[in-house]
Amino acid sequence: MKALLAHAALALAIMGGSLAVYDRMVVRPGQLLGVVDVGEVYRQKEAQFTLILTQAASEGEREKAFALARAFSQRLPLALEELPRDCGCLVVLRSAVAGMTPRTVDLTALLRRKVEAP
Repeated sequence: MKALLAHAALALAIMGGSLAVYDRMVVRPGQLLGVVDVGEVYRQKEAQFTLILTQAASEGEREKAFALARAFSQRLPLALEELPRDCGCLVVLRSAVAGMTPRTVDLTALLRRKVEAP
C-alpha cells in the first residue's frame, strides 16, 4: 500500500511539474498582447510632412518632403509585419482593445522607431 501511495505521489508531482512548465512555456507567452496606435504614428508623420512642405522654399525641398512621405509609406507596412516577431505576441490596434492588462504591451514607440528615417 505504501508503494502505491509513493507511486501516486510521484505521478502527481511529475504531472504538476509538467503542467507548470507547460503554463510557463506555452500558455503565458500566448496570452501576451501587443497594442499599437497606428493612427498616432501616422498623424505625427503627417504633421511632420505638412510642416516641411509648407516651409519649403524651393522645388528641391518639396521633393525632399515627398521622398520622406514615400519612404514612410514603404516602411510602415514592413514595420507592422515585424512587430509580432519582435515581441513574440499577437499585435492588434489599440482601438480594438477595451482595456489594458498587465499582459498588454504598448508597441507604439517601437513602431515609431522602425518607421523613422535610417
